[in-house]
Amino acid sequence: MSGHSKWSTIKRKKGAADAKRGAIFTRITRELVLAAREGGGDINANFRLRLAVDKARSENMPKDNIDRAIKRGTGESKDGNDFEEFTYEGYGPHGVALIMEGVTDNRNRTVAELRHLLSKGGGSMAQGGAVAWQFTRNAYFSFPSENLDFDEVFMLAVEVGAEDVTEEEGYIEIRAPVEVFKELSDLLQGAGIQPEEAGLRMFPNNEVELEPDSTIKVMNLIENLEELDDVQSVYSNLRISAEALAQLEAA
Repeated sequence: MSGHSKWSTIKRKKGAADAKRGAIFTRITRELVLAAREGGGDINANFRLRLAVDKARSENMPKDNIDRAIKRGTGESKDGNDFEEFTYEGYGPHGVALIMEGVTDNRNRTVAELRHLLSKGGGSMAQGGAVAWQFTRNAYFSFPSENLDFDEVFMLAVEVGAEDVTEEEGYIEIRAPVEVFKELSDLLQGAGIQPEEAGLRMFPNNEVELEPDSTIKVMNLIENLEELDDVQSVYSNLRISAEALAQLEAA
């Protein structure tokens, strides 16, 4: 399990990730709207929407909220603002590469908030393409390994082209090419496995490791960026050492 994944697990245990229920619902609503706009309102025919609905249900989002968001996406309802996806690139302290993805109804506001936090945290915005070449987009799944046979999961994933299957600290992680995302998701569901995380993520081609204090400074910036309502994901090429991870967990 990568340092970033371990840190995500720590945050889940602490209840620090998306601590406010309203923030969770805001992000899921935006994903539902965009998924329905892109592929229609039928979860059986729209895989992205199915994932968003599964996420909404796992967070106990009321059915009426889910239905309203889908109708906004399909155009059946005109309530609310119009959303669009964004990807911005930047640098953290010590030149750490950052990619920030999300959904906004006001790009000017989003850019201003990102610039402010990056500058405050010792980083800066970058031009499009300046850091993206350092990353590769892959399908990603993560779920508890309890009551599962790792070898069976491994064989299932590898048969459809998974590039990496690991088990550590009670979790199984799968990384695979983007094009097998739906097939692998269907196989996992068919095996009765419901991932806690499933989606397309950016992975660094090469990582940089800093001293623990510098690592924590970068991670604090990333956390602040992730807390913005418009931001769905922040990716970096930072390697989190065991020493830095221990300090983060103890904080």
